[in-house]
Amino acid sequence: MTQGANPANGNGMALQGLKILDTSQLFAGAMPATLMGDFGAEVIKVEHPKNGDGLRTMGSFKDGIPLSWKFHSRNKKCITLNLGNPQGAEILKRLVQDTDILIEGFRPGTMERWGLGYEELKAVNPRLIMVRISGFGQTGPYKNRPGFGTLAEAMSGFAHVTGQPDGPPTLPPLALADGIAGLFGVFSAMFAVYYRDVVGTGIGQEIDVSLYEPMSFVLGAQPIAYDQLGLVQNRRGNRSGGGGPRNLYMCSDGNWVALSASTPSIARRVMQLVGGDELADDPRYATPAARSQHADEVDSLVADWINNYPREVVLEKFEEAETAIGPVYDTSQFMEDPQVKARQSIVSVDDPDLGTVRMQNTFPLMSETPGKINFTGPTEMGSHNREIYIEQLGMSEDDVQRLKEEGII
Repeated sequence: MTQGANPANGNGMALQGLKILDTSQLFAGAMPATLMGDFGAEVIKVEHPKNGDGLRTMGSFKDGIPLSWKFHSRNKKCITLNLGNPQGAEILKRLVQDTDILIEGFRPGTMERWGLGYEELKAVNPRLIMVRISGFGQTGPYKNRPGFGTLAEAMSGFAHVTGQPDGPPTLPPLALADGIAGLFGVFSAMFAVYYRDVVGTGIGQEIDVSLYEPMSFVLGAQPIAYDQLGLVQNRRGNRSGGGGPRNLYMCSDGNWVALSASTPSIARRVMQLVGGDELADDPRYATPAARSQHADEVDSLVADWINNYPREVVLEKFEEAETAIGPVYDTSQFMEDPQVKARQSIVSVDDPDLGTVRMQNTFPLMSETPGKINFTGPTEMGSHNREIYIEQLGMSEDDVQRLKEEGII
């Protein structure tokens, strides 16, 4: 909480009074700032005045407007500032004076080269929490390597276990490692805020988040299984190692469903549904170990049954049997699903450029301090320069104009 901020005078949201500086590039740094902005923090997004954030150039466009930017930069006040310029660095230090959390995603050593390393910024504001997101972390022999989520997904072991058994290692078709690292950035920052403000130390800290380590963490017990048993998990397609059945199955209408029977009781109900008590009691399918040993047969039995019915009938019959099943959707189908609509998982938001746009709501749902989308990502670079530089820092109109002419903002 910024010094002097009074939560009682805030906006009624979980992170009211918290001030964030997002100096990052692309997805991993954008995500924690977006989430904190969703729940009431004041987020100031810092972009280079010439190049901007690479997110502005990625994804789909409508009438020249970057749609990805509208989502990733919602609830962020966008300013331009050349951090590599000494004057720009000094302006950032002025902003840091009352900032709670600074997020950066440059290659290790870059901020230090600009005179903006943690030690320099801590001298300006000892309460500052600095979240540093990089490919391989701030230390180690790989620290200076360029790092993107693709490399983390490969190095962590994720790509090795993803795909069909007879196919190649497979990367996810989205920025998965960046997203997971971004989530680690959020809760680690909240840990630091708790330590500073609730434990009462009053001091900030430096947080070092790599892309590959959080990716490794979500792979679970694979390292300990190798350490103790010498086991290396290989590709299983859509199957799990728990006996199943767990896979994707095609219905008679060409649609697909996802089935997970990870517990013995659900697995038995699946076998009863597709083949009656006789099949459920068959020793080949009665236990997880037996089903794992006969996985091809189990999949064939389930697939043949499902392939006889359209998806709506399959879902109805499996739900009646109290099994865990769901449809495989594309984005358009997901957005129209009754569950998604009932929980307002997708909401309509007013946008000055596009009218009304639909995007993901704020998650998770909180009973007392729900999140809110106040505005979408501003299309114009530096759209909040005046508010931040003149109204918050007290610069004059002439100062701002000069800085703009010199390429500093």
